Amino acid sequence: MSTKFQIHLITEPRRTFAELANAVDLACQGGVHWVQLRDKASSALSAYGQARELRRITAQAGVRLSINDRLDVALATSADGVHLAGQSLPVEAARAIARPRLLVGRSVHGLEEAIAAAAAGADYLTFGHVFPTLSKPGLEPRGVRELASIVEAVEVPVLAIGGIGRANLHEVLATGCAGIALISAILSAPKPAMAAAELREALEASPFRPKHPFPQEESHAPDRQPTTV
Repeated sequence: MSTKFQIHLITEPRRTFAELANAVDLACQGGVHWVQLRDKASSALSAYGQARELRRITAQAGVRLSINDRLDVALATSADGVHLAGQSLPVEAARAIARPRLLVGRSVHGLEEAIAAAAAGADYLTFGHVFPTLSKPGLEPRGVRELASIVEAVEVPVLAIGGIGRANLHEVLATGCAGIALISAILSAPKPAMAAAELREALEASPFRPKHPFPQEESHAPDRQPTTV
C-alpha cells in the first residue's frame, strides 16, 4: 500500500465527449491516479460507450477508472471502482455485487454519514465541499476542521473535494486525508497535463502523509512518469 497522496479526477459533461476524453488523456499524462466518470444524465448505453473509451485511455496510462453511480457500467467495462452518492445503491448492496472486482467509494457530507458509510463497508470516502466552489454555488463550505474530524473518526481513506488548489493544498493534506478529488482545477485549466503534474509534484513534496493511504492494487498497465506537456 502506498504512503503517498492521490489525485482523483472527476469528469463533468461540460463539453463534447471528444473534448472531455482529450482533457482526460492529458490529465493522465500529467499524473492523476484515478479518473471518475460522472455523467448523471447519461443513459446506460451512453455511459457504457464513454466508460469504454475512458477505460482505453486510462489503461494505456496505468491510471485507474471508477464510474459514478452506475455499478452495471462499472462491471460491464472492467472498471476499477464504483463511486456512490446518497441516492445511489446502498454501500452494502453495491459491495455484495462488486467485491472483489471493484473498490466501492461513497460521497459524504458530514461526520455521521461518514461513520455510517465506513461501517457499511465503503473502501474509501470522498468528503466535501471543503472550500467554496463554483460547482456548489450558494452552499457553505464545510472546511478543513470537519475534514480532519472525519479523517480521525473512520478507518478508511478519505479524499477531500471542493475548491482545492495549490494555494490551500498544505492545510488539506495536514488533515491526514488520502488525497484530493478535483474537477475544474484540471479540466478547466489551459493545460490539463501541466495542471495535474504541478499538483502531483506538490503532493509528493508534502511533509505530511495520509492517515489511511488509498488502496494500491495492480493497474491495467504499468505506471508512467507524469509529464508537463
